[in-house]
Amino acid sequence: MGVGNWELGIGKIETGLYIVPTPIGNLDDITIRAVKILSSADIIACEDTRHTGTMLKILNIPHKKLESYHEHNEESKSAFLVNEILSGKSVALVTDAGTPGISDPGYRIIKKAIENNIKIVSLPGPTAFIPALVASGLPVNEFHFYGFLPAKKGRKTFLQEVASQKATSILYESPYKILKLIDELIEHCGSQRQVCIAREISKVYEEYIRGTLEECKQKLQSKTSIKGEFVVVIEGNR
Repeated sequence: MGVGNWELGIGKIETGLYIVPTPIGNLDDITIRAVKILSSADIIACEDTRHTGTMLKILNIPHKKLESYHEHNEESKSAFLVNEILSGKSVALVTDAGTPGISDPGYRIIKKAIENNIKIVSLPGPTAFIPALVASGLPVNEFHFYGFLPAKKGRKTFLQEVASQKATSILYESPYKILKLIDELIEHCGSQRQVCIAREISKVYEEYIRGTLEECKQKLQSKTSIKGEFVVVIEGNR
């Protein structure tokens, strides 16, 4: 049923691969459409079957066939899941939090599905870097998403690229390495580059730290403990 440019309702879904974003912290962010897809899919491919099973139970979604799909078995499971789709099944792909393929497993099965002319439906939904970017107060018309930088090999090259990038840059970092990353950014970008550090997006302790790199470093150092996953939004080089 259509209402203007909106469409409502979904019946039995067709054979294919459905990319389903899941909440990054607040379960209220799940969409009606995502619930319907998860309820209708023959198989749900997920990073952690226990984690996804708990989410399905909270959402009152009937028991589903869950297949583990993570960075350590992507290659073999992609082939298996594509064969299941080719045999007439519908597969919903989820990660523990956020959108599959965005700093999470998903690329390989999507690529393999395309190679086999499988129908792909990608649902819009939660991902940490978009709300961080929008709330940063930095230009959003042009941006570059880097995700997690490599731990060692090539890291300096990426940092140099971020430093010279004209567009707004977006990085992910863990609580254990956030101060190290800020020090590296100061080294390559200078202490006065504007930045927004977002923490625990959509969760109870959601926080945005804005200012120069040096100011944000001091604010982080003043905390008794540093917890949560971080999104770092960096002003472009002007």
